[in-house]
Amino acid sequence: MTYPEPPLREPDLPRTAKVRPTALRTGWTTGACATAAAKAAVTALVTGVRQPEVEIGLPAGRRVRFPVARCELTGVPPRRAEAVVVKDAGDDPDVTHGAELTATVDWTDAPGLRLAGGPGVGTVTKPGLGLAVGGPAINDTPRRMIDAAVAEVVDLAEVGVQVVISVPGGEIMARKTTNRRLGILGGISILGTTGIVRPFSTASWRASVVQAVHVMAAQGERTVVLCTGGRTERAARALLPELPEVCFVEVGDFTGAAVRAAAAVGLTGVVFVGMAGKLAKLAAGVLMTHYTRSAVDLSLLGAVTAEAGGDPALVATVTGANTGRHAYELWEAAGLLGPAGDLLCQRVRQVLLRFAGHAVTVDVAMVDFAGSRTVAATGRWAR
Repeated sequence: MTYPEPPLREPDLPRTAKVRPTALRTGWTTGACATAAAKAAVTALVTGVRQPEVEIGLPAGRRVRFPVARCELTGVPPRRAEAVVVKDAGDDPDVTHGAELTATVDWTDAPGLRLAGGPGVGTVTKPGLGLAVGGPAINDTPRRMIDAAVAEVVDLAEVGVQVVISVPGGEIMARKTTNRRLGILGGISILGTTGIVRPFSTASWRASVVQAVHVMAAQGERTVVLCTGGRTERAARALLPELPEVCFVEVGDFTGAAVRAAAAVGLTGVVFVGMAGKLAKLAAGVLMTHYTRSAVDLSLLGAVTAEAGGDPALVATVTGANTGRHAYELWEAAGLLGPAGDLLCQRVRQVLLRFAGHAVTVDVAMVDFAGSRTVAATGRWAR
């Protein structure tokens, strides 16, 4: 089916823009800093010794050390400990740079870890974020990191620990984010999938994406697989195990730059693997998908819902959804995830073909939010 063509929008660099001559400094996510604070506080509570620094493991296995800005003990013997790790975002223009990620730790009667949000950490008030409504805005990866770090200090099968993460001034910081629009109220989110903040420099990141396409083309490869992050890359590798590693390029939000580069160097195929939110933006013709520069077009998702056979009530609910993920969950609950997802992938395929001047073939796949399975596709995987 052919759809009306949305205008292609890629807020891009002027051709004369130059990459910074020196590498940008990486930093640490709020999730990594919260994990470090939690481990420092638990260690202090167990040993009775204030911790000047702490080591934690990142999701990929790397071990890193953090200075502890403050560590305090209360009671004799200690019944409570509190530790602070100050976030260093590197060269990323992050509103949480300098935030004091604070972990307050108490013993509990029941074994296991109880994780809660304190002042400055947002509360989830709307669905579609993959977090419980009413709970703290602490994402899955930081939760797992905190659990693993605490388990390095105490046996959670035998001992009960409560960890409260707070961020002084977090509510003010959150005013400079999209949290309120997403239904996260009262503070910032504790985020991160790798523990590392890679600076969002339009010039440098865009240049690295284009360079990656050039490198694979120079090795004689003709199909580039564009992934938005680590989870989508894992899914893409499972879909295309025959392709060498060099073919997989993490484009982040620079899909347009990657597609343009692929056509320019004579590649024959582009595969895009992403999740619902990025796909919705691309389907609307937005080729630069960073959250600060574009929003999900929920009316488009409503139209896709109708075309997939959704009733008027579902169409209205999707059109009023909180996020792209919320729309995905509504499709899934209604049994329309496959049909609606396939239609969304078709729209993305048309946009990317047009952007590339039909100089390449395009295949598109949508994966779930864990990156563990493909839920919709078009092109080579069309059903």
